[in-house]
Amino acid sequence: MNARNPIPLLARYPSLSSLPRVTLGTYPTPVVAAPNIAPHLWIKRDDLCAEPLGGNKARALEFLLGGVAAGDDVVTVGSAGSTHALSVAEHGRRLGARVFAGRWRQEMNDAAFAVAGRIDATAEEAPVFRSPVGAYAWAMGRRMRGARWIAAGGSTPLGVLGHVNAGLELVAQIDAGLLPMPRYVVAPLGTGGTIAGIALAFSMASCPITVVGARVVPRIVARAARVRRLADQTAALIERHGGTRVPRVRDAMVAVAHETFGGAYGRETPDGRAAAERARMAAGITVDATYSAKALAHAVKLAQDAVTLFWLTFDARALLPALTRVS
Repeated sequence: MNARNPIPLLARYPSLSSLPRVTLGTYPTPVVAAPNIAPHLWIKRDDLCAEPLGGNKARALEFLLGGVAAGDDVVTVGSAGSTHALSVAEHGRRLGARVFAGRWRQEMNDAAFAVAGRIDATAEEAPVFRSPVGAYAWAMGRRMRGARWIAAGGSTPLGVLGHVNAGLELVAQIDAGLLPMPRYVVAPLGTGGTIAGIALAFSMASCPITVVGARVVPRIVARAARVRRLADQTAALIERHGGTRVPRVRDAMVAVAHETFGGAYGRETPDGRAAAERARMAAGITVDATYSAKALAHAVKLAQDAVTLFWLTFDARALLPALTRVS
């Protein structure tokens, strides 16, 4: 989109156009009905949003990588099979930057092993430490040498702007009659940026939708209060640039499905496996066990009785080997 046809966020708040931003994706992403998976289920195909890798992280990186130029260094952190780390590596490399990713051990599944291998092949350096402490300490060294810092998950107010835009994009699709107004929107809940941004967009547009985060990380990280705080910080960022009051996310607008966690980050669940197989057989859609399968399983339950949109944040191309290796 350009100045004549800006993204929904900039159309609503033109003053945000002063923020550095790089266009990584093609929008809007499709919404499709999925009655073969669940009676009232719709899917937002954010896996299709960008090249060479889509998914929700690309939206945040449009702001987080704004102003990055060829030859710059970028550093981030994440788990061993982090799709965030992979997205930073893929899109940073696309801009000509060198990407460094400090990682920590996690419980691995097939998808995590595939993503980890692709990170190894794409990032400049991507060591795996015993714990997050080691990864953050290593990343701090890179930051002190001038690397651009991208927080874990991209979940800072600046990154959340990309997810606010995503939520406003969905509102426009609802207004255009492309799908009915959902009662629920379900997405994986990790560091919270996606849920916070979508909920803030719905608050801006006065949409009576509950955003449900399917928890995939420990409760200390994935909490409704933390999501609302991140949404508030993002609203404050918009207000600082535009001088216009932004409505806040109310408590009832965000819910957390704690039962989806499964006991450990990256641990598969029976419900997730069943939902993944159902999506593959009924719609030809691949979801990952760490994030999307758990969220899809919860969306399927809700969609038995109410219109529910599952936000597909995972691009199955992450499971493919990298075409080339960074030298």
